[in-house]
Amino acid sequence: MPATTATAKSARKPKGEGHERRAEILAAAERIFVELGYEGATIRKIADEVGLSSTALYMHFADKGEILQEICRQAFESLLKANREALAEAGSPEQRMRKMMRAYVDFGFHNPNAYRLVYMTRPSELREGAQDAAQTMGGELFGAFLEVIQELESAGRLKSDARTTAQAFWAGGHGVISLMIAKPYFDWVDREELVRTLLEGLFAGLLKS
Repeated sequence: MPATTATAKSARKPKGEGHERRAEILAAAERIFVELGYEGATIRKIADEVGLSSTALYMHFADKGEILQEICRQAFESLLKANREALAEAGSPEQRMRKMMRAYVDFGFHNPNAYRLVYMTRPSELREGAQDAAQTMGGELFGAFLEVIQELESAGRLKSDARTTAQAFWAGGHGVISLMIAKPYFDWVDREELVRTLLEGLFAGLLKS
């Protein structure tokens, strides 16, 4: 991260106000939380990143715990929105489940910092609100996915029970996202090809034809 200096601050473009300013703070905090860890991050560092005084930042968020909770809330809301859209579309339960899995994987790769904070949390982050978000909004997210899989169970399409199947799909999706985010130096094959192969393997292995 570049050092914050008076020259660097003055070279920054003018910042937005209101909700735009909050968005800038959240984006900066995501990067700093991931780079320095939640405990290593400070309000001062986040404020410097967006060219604010600490006092000005406190007008938007009470503390860094509130910032972390908002990052998690927005991440889950984005995933819930994608799930609702998939559920509302016409198509078989399997088609809707494919769209939900793809939405989850795409979110992780497009938002790696938020994904780390939501799904790859450390104890300090859990204590500061990440766990609460995971248990409430994350529970709703998993519940929506489970609903579709229960439809497949009712149709006799599952090789195991619905809850085990849902968790196996989730574990597979999380595995590819977290590994590629955490190990960017590994000699990965083409990401799209890897994701497609994984998802097709999960569907072939867990569903009856």
